[in-house]
Amino acid sequence: MLRSLTGRLPLSRYRIDRDSTTRERPHLFDELWADARTRVLALWRGEVLLTPAQEPALEFLRPDQVPADTLRIYLGRTVDDDPDGGIPAGSPIVAVVVDDVTGPALAADMARWGNPRTFGHQLCDRDAGLAIEALGIANWHASHQFSPRTGNATEPGRAGWVRVDVETGREIFPRTDAAIIVGVTDEHDRLVLGSNAQWESNRFSLLAGFVEPGESLEAAVVREVFEESGLRVVDPQYIGSQPWPFPASLMLGFRATLDPAQSATLRPDGTEILDLRWFSRDELQASLPDIVLPSRTSIARAIIEDWFGGPLDA
Repeated sequence: MLRSLTGRLPLSRYRIDRDSTTRERPHLFDELWADARTRVLALWRGEVLLTPAQEPALEFLRPDQVPADTLRIYLGRTVDDDPDGGIPAGSPIVAVVVDDVTGPALAADMARWGNPRTFGHQLCDRDAGLAIEALGIANWHASHQFSPRTGNATEPGRAGWVRVDVETGREIFPRTDAAIIVGVTDEHDRLVLGSNAQWESNRFSLLAGFVEPGESLEAAVVREVFEESGLRVVDPQYIGSQPWPFPASLMLGFRATLDPAQSATLRPDGTEILDLRWFSRDELQASLPDIVLPSRTSIARAIIEDWFGGPLDA
């Protein structure tokens, strides 16, 4: 039976009001820096600042703890009271991107830097949503320092949610790259997993790829699976999505089945995918830990474990 993964994907969790209308206020950061409730989430080299606690949790700073002349992005307002009482509901949250001088200094007092792609599943709903929102928009800023239309320099606007061409005034809005990821099964309900050329040889995951211009998601599933494996699949079914801002993707999860009229022979493309294997549930379990599966933060792991019927010890 086809089951939705909505609500069960680690990086799709969210407990924040993005408060988009407030972004329009021209002096918003002056207001927020004067508001005692404002908290700051620091980013450095693609990582977020964490508390020293063993279980990952975001470290929230006061505005006076970070330089004022840095990229600032208004993320929104909290919707729940902090269990520890530190951040009440309605508190504004601002992300700041710090430099190589400030970054190490912020971690000097027991805090630490970390990448949510490895521990995002351990964050609470609020922290997971904030970390992924902050990293996604910060990565977009880093890649749009210049206008793709004119080549002119750009600067942040609308509380960090647009970039503005400094000569023409034209606004450039954030973009997200759509990518499909597919759990492909055959008539025996075996799952196909592949090893990417960029990974160590024993790491396996689902087939995935970017959606091309003018292409539907379902067409992308059929095309990508065939290009990477030589398999022809039918009946692609959407099961859920998860942001993956490493650097700028939205992963759209699907299941699809091998066309019964086609061969189950696997043909890795030899460029992106170097190895492909069919796994029954018993075969996958027996292969662990000799093969490495995707991290528990990823939608790939969620789709694999949903097919398997429960958590895998790997």
